[in-house]
Amino acid sequence: MTQRRAAQDSSSATILPDVTDAPGETEGDNTESPPPRPNTPGRAPSIPLPTAIRARRRPLAVEETSAGGLILSDLSDQAQAALIGRIDRRGRIMWSLPKGHLEVGESARQAAVREVEEETGIKGEILTELGTIDFWFVADGQRIHKTVHHFLLRKIGGTVNADDPEVVAVEWVPLGELSARLAYADERRLMQLVPELLAQHR
Repeated sequence: MTQRRAAQDSSSATILPDVTDAPGETEGDNTESPPPRPNTPGRAPSIPLPTAIRARRRPLAVEETSAGGLILSDLSDQAQAALIGRIDRRGRIMWSLPKGHLEVGESARQAAVREVEEETGIKGEILTELGTIDFWFVADGQRIHKTVHHFLLRKIGGTVNADDPEVVAVEWVPLGELSARLAYADERRLMQLVPELLAQHR
């Protein structure tokens, strides 16, 4: 299952031509503009056009791939899931599923297990695929298309900790409270698939 999220920074941007304010001063053009004609009664002043108009080019998109998932404490009706908290630019804590970039030579499944353990302290094994999310955003002036592969995992070891420098908190959250806690709508939509997937592995 694929969910799509459009970042406000990217698709809503309008690319406008860069018009030089002063005629005859465009970079790379040494020609002089003709002098304006004198005004005559009943006639609007003549304004010379810019000698060049340079259109800005939209930067090429970069493809990024990450993996992570929902790790469960067990497969019972009282199961809990480990969520991570990060601080956003406004100083708010944003709860989400653990995830991160694939390393060289790594599969999405391998990266999911590694990232979940690095960010939560919990070692897990994959039960099944949960879903894929893709979205656009802009960072340092670069348009980025990111695809994130999510898996459903269960705990096989470890204890929760927030040792990862990018994570400020890790908590076990009851399954029934996940949608209320998760900050991102696309991850909340994935939670709708959990009961059926979980029933298949009990």
